[in-house]
Amino acid sequence: MKNTSVFFYQIIKYFNMKGRLLYFLPLIIFLFGCEEKKLQQEHKIDLFADERQEGKAYIMNEQECFDASDLVLSSSDIKLTDSSTGRGRAIFIYKIKSGEVLKTTRDSVINFPVQILSDQRLKLKSPMYVYLKKLEGYRFIAKDKHLKYQWLKAAPVYSVKAEK
Repeated sequence: MKNTSVFFYQIIKYFNMKGRLLYFLPLIIFLFGCEEKKLQQEHKIDLFADERQEGKAYIMNEQECFDASDLVLSSSDIKLTDSSTGRGRAIFIYKIKSGEVLKTTRDSVINFPVQILSDQRLKLKSPMYVYLKKLEGYRFIAKDKHLKYQWLKAAPVYSVKAEK
């Protein structure tokens, strides 16, 4: 430390005598100020190893999806109409233009087209089952887009099987 300060003093004295201290002072500060420092040390012992859990996402089967849904539709005419990804949670709004009602607990008559909200981007197949539950949250989006239902969270996209 003492050697660097003596060296630094000699450099300042040399440039000050020539009158060019103001030109080289930023360069000198940059050279001595930029040194690599590690802010955190790497610890060999992991203190929180037992607290880390790698969970697998639970995927419902068709019967569980049907039982947990408020509304189940069968449709082949589904389009992504709007999406928002960026700040906050990603949301996707789909429009179902036509379909067949397989189960309902709230409404006895469904007027098509129906718009629904989903947290995940759906892999749209044709035709498919649409498992919906009553919309929770998203108050401003629901009012603006006239949404009543959202995609059942753990439900994957199931294709409609042809009956034999």
